[in-house]
Amino acid sequence: MSEPFDAVSVISAKRDGLALSDAQIDWVIDAYTRGVVAEEQMAALAMAIYFKSMTAPELTRWTLAMLNSGERLDYSGLEKPTADKHSTGGVGDKITLPLAPLVASYGVAVPQLSGRGLGHTGGTLDKLESIPGWRGNLSNSQMYQQLEQVGAVIAAAGVDLALADRKLYALRDITATVDCIPLIASSIMSKKLASGTQVLVLDVKTGSGAFMTEYAQAYKLAETMVEIGTANQVKTLALITDMTTPIGTTVGNALEVQEAQEVLAGGGPADVVELTLALAREMLHACQVDVDPAENLANGKAMDSWRKLISAQGGDPDAALPKAKHTHTINADESGTLTRLDALGVGIASWRLGAGRERKEDQVQAAAGVVLHAKPGDYVTAGQPLLTLHTDTPERFARAQAALDGAWEIKVDSPEPRPIVLGRVE
Repeated sequence: MSEPFDAVSVISAKRDGLALSDAQIDWVIDAYTRGVVAEEQMAALAMAIYFKSMTAPELTRWTLAMLNSGERLDYSGLEKPTADKHSTGGVGDKITLPLAPLVASYGVAVPQLSGRGLGHTGGTLDKLESIPGWRGNLSNSQMYQQLEQVGAVIAAAGVDLALADRKLYALRDITATVDCIPLIASSIMSKKLASGTQVLVLDVKTGSGAFMTEYAQAYKLAETMVEIGTANQVKTLALITDMTTPIGTTVGNALEVQEAQEVLAGGGPADVVELTLALAREMLHACQVDVDPAENLANGKAMDSWRKLISAQGGDPDAALPKAKHTHTINADESGTLTRLDALGVGIASWRLGAGRERKEDQVQAAAGVVLHAKPGDYVTAGQPLLTLHTDTPERFARAQAALDGAWEIKVDSPEPRPIVLGRVE
């Protein structure tokens, strides 16, 4: 079969700053998925896009082509609205865990397709797999059934969703084209649009522990993704949130599950509760459910929803969570106000302790991670515990501590409190 285009002409058009036509985009994504366009040719095209960017119509079509490269889930048969949340990744970001059951407790279906951690950002599936028996690999029919019966499902994205993105994502990782807003936005949105939701709320992180360290970058990414979602008839909005300091007081897998359960029980750290409620309000409002979600955190209904979700996926909500065999506490070396606790440093330390992975095939330690005993704005005294490192392999402590060199500051003056939600795009 003769091809209507050739890869070289598509690459050279984008290299020269031209807008690709719908037909060119449809062909190159399909041909790459089929193996007609070689990896080195797609690498060249990705680099051309990195330097020359894409127009809004190009990006909408590119995302649609990636979406059409695989199957799409369809939840239109459910007798309730569907809403999903996506975070661009952070340190201590366990928000999906309390958020999905909380929103589901109000009769909204939450089909949450999640991933695994890579590098210093944690993965929701890794966290939940620290619960004995819990499994995230579900068939489409199992997910549909669970949404009908439980209201929320947190599962791994199926291999047949956005097939082109699966190939391109791996290629970008090894060709220095990861931090390209059009390619990030189309990657996230092709997967999220394939998940069949009617409402999508994006949590776009900015700060030292985020992929987008600068606010302007994060805002542009949020704006781009909202435009793509809206163009594809999905109600999409974004919150831009702070990731200069880890969220909550735990970073790891089992440690974060424990903290999420505290939030669902009506307690937990104030910042985790605040962000969970901010995102829940956006999801519920977009589904035209006019309630205050704080009520179901306080009255136990969100916890009931969590227990059903965990049980439905084979987990035991009452089982003891894994605990690390070894801990090491780092104390404050002076008295004063903790003015900075760097999210990136803490994230790398947790990763080096075994909570994360360097390659996709690496195993993670369920109990590894970092507990924070103080957050910026807290007064600490010399000798007071600041951080406790958790791991099953104590030889990891030295490298984890090295990641924390210079990661905090203690001063006489208190810092100005920094809000968690920094901006909103609709």
